[in-house]
Amino acid sequence: MASGDPDLILVGGGLASSLIAWRLALDRPELKVVVVERDGRLGGKHTWSFFDGDISAEDRAWLVPATPHRWEGGYDIYFPGLSRSLATPYNSMTSEGLHEAVAPLLGDRLIRGEAVVVAPDSVTLADQSVIRARGVIDARGPAPTPHLDLGWQLFLGRTVRLTEPHGLTRPTIMDATVTQGDAYRFVYLLPFDERTVLVEDTYYVDGSRLDRDIIRRRIDDYIRSRGWTVEAVIDEEEGVLPIALDGDIDAFWAEGAPVARAGLSAALFHPTTGYSLLDAVATARLVAEADDLSGEGLRALLEGHSKRIWADRAFYRLLDRMLFRAAEPSKRWSVMRRFYGLSEPLVRRFYAGRSTTLDKARILTGKPPVPIHRALRQLRETGLGRSA
Repeated sequence: MASGDPDLILVGGGLASSLIAWRLALDRPELKVVVVERDGRLGGKHTWSFFDGDISAEDRAWLVPATPHRWEGGYDIYFPGLSRSLATPYNSMTSEGLHEAVAPLLGDRLIRGEAVVVAPDSVTLADQSVIRARGVIDARGPAPTPHLDLGWQLFLGRTVRLTEPHGLTRPTIMDATVTQGDAYRFVYLLPFDERTVLVEDTYYVDGSRLDRDIIRRRIDDYIRSRGWTVEAVIDEEEGVLPIALDGDIDAFWAEGAPVARAGLSAALFHPTTGYSLLDAVATARLVAEADDLSGEGLRALLEGHSKRIWADRAFYRLLDRMLFRAAEPSKRWSVMRRFYGLSEPLVRRFYAGRSTTLDKARILTGKPPVPIHRALRQLRETGLGRSA
């Protein structure tokens, strides 16, 4: 490594990469960190949301500059036969806020370019220029793999400005009273001000194809059903998030180049919700505290972290198999309705990925809202069923 080379290259400018760069700038400003992002802008076009219980108060304080929206009053959920308000405060980070917070810390070390070859100590760009460093982390997002069994959470959201106030005082995390069809479908609402709201149509489905035109029409229909009139469409975002059902994490990490990975490409996301911010925060802290930032050291650190998290979250993958394999697609909503009838502390710990043994027993106790023979099959197909 030459004296002018960076200490670390982060490939991809998404959430995981941006938070690592941000945390290193705060904790270890002497390090030279480069981010290579194809579009030259951090965060893409996304909104990342999280509950107060997902991360520590210290980390919430760190993220405030990129998190313009916070609802102290909690959130609402709606299902056929169940409407409920929960008190846990909710927060939303925006890609614009993330870029504005982190890009100035990087300056000219935010490089616009497409990485075509990523090695443990170098990155080759499309123009054949090579950047060398002590270590490299690949955080470009998930690639197709035969080693993870996945369902998908698909969504498209529109931020709209209405002609009149919408009347919402807190987010609606799930409005599952909408027509279901062959997927678990719900509408997600974030009221940014009295006339501006993000309306997001979301589906838990078996395939990863996003039909934008159909979803846009359904968003329009939903807006009309609320009696709202759109003055302007301000923005649009979309996502195709993996939902983990099963997999071979060792084979997953053995494929591809022996490079450190972060974010979705490291299978670091909540298996059921698809939320990735809490894992991105934890990864940023982990890297910032690392003594060895070599390519080999980072690979060992992040692979070990990913495998520990994967093992810890086996229970959530079991629940996902119940949702995707045991429930009829048009009845998947009933699994979620039963869950949201449980205690608020249990729900809070579930979202944070910290369900207790008693929580797990409570979730599985009683008559399941799926055919019993299908539920038992999913229990038999995992070691959880034999050890519980």
